Amino acid sequence: MTSRRDFIKKSAFASAFVIGGLPKLGKSKALPYSNDIRKPIVISTWSHGIPANDAAWKILSSGGHALDAVEKGVMVVESDPRNTSVGLGGLPDRDGHVTLDASIMDEKGNAGSVAFLEHILHPISVARAVMEKTPHVMLVGEGAYQFALDNGFPKSNQEMTPEVKAAWEKWKADNHYNPHNHDTIGMVAMDSNGDISGSCTTSGWGFKMRGRVGDSPIIGAGMFADNDVGAACATGKGEAVIKIAGSHTIVELMRNGKTPQEACEEAVHRIAKKQSDYKTFQVGFLALNKNGDIGAYSIVKGFNYALAVNGENKLYDADYFVKE
Repeated sequence: MTSRRDFIKKSAFASAFVIGGLPKLGKSKALPYSNDIRKPIVISTWSHGIPANDAAWKILSSGGHALDAVEKGVMVVESDPRNTSVGLGGLPDRDGHVTLDASIMDEKGNAGSVAFLEHILHPISVARAVMEKTPHVMLVGEGAYQFALDNGFPKSNQEMTPEVKAAWEKWKADNHYNPHNHDTIGMVAMDSNGDISGSCTTSGWGFKMRGRVGDSPIIGAGMFADNDVGAACATGKGEAVIKIAGSHTIVELMRNGKTPQEACEEAVHRIAKKQSDYKTFQVGFLALNKNGDIGAYSIVKGFNYALAVNGENKLYDADYFVKE
């Protein structure tokens, strides 16, 4: 089966952008608002972040709200049937069901999420509806699905693509239960007003156990935003991220003076310290603070991210922990 990394390399939109080292951003640890803050700015995981950032930038560059930008941005990836880790084009669970998770958070601390959602094209928009129309933060499974229908989201008849179905059939024939392919799109953005929001959406691990939910819909794990400090998001093995409340940890580290880069590195170090099998999986973190400084770090080599600022949208390789 074509791997996620191979797909990234072959994608036309990825080849059109420069992949390089970490962008040179300010090293200041200061968080107070100042006139030299880089804004608007949007950052998202993996090369599918390039088209997502393009959509978000259209909103941000015209003075739009960061919340709208992070919703509309990741919707681009949810809509792509070629993407096997996000949206209805994603790999199914081991029983053949594609289940989706998503979360969103605004600058006021409001949050919404959905998990184990089936048959709905845009879980991120359902998550926003949960945030704006209910007293709850998270809806799951059949309840989330019924809420979506009740609020005008149409049931999708999209089925597994032939490629995904073939991969699932091959997996069943191999008779093993090691789930894999757990890339996500996480996005955080700051608009021209200095307001910060974040989003995260995924179809989760391919061939996961039915009912499995990862970090993406969990506020503080897959994504977290605090308008006084900044925001962070995660990708990779969700179980590892949940165990350290990854995104919330990063924001709190920034609150206490760490740069976004230092905070992402510390979060990875905590995984390595607490989880002895850390060399066997990938986790990547992104962070953004109120100065417009960013951080990106992963456990092993291979994590990249898209950064849109000053009218440029480029792909970068993140630094990583395991150098062996």
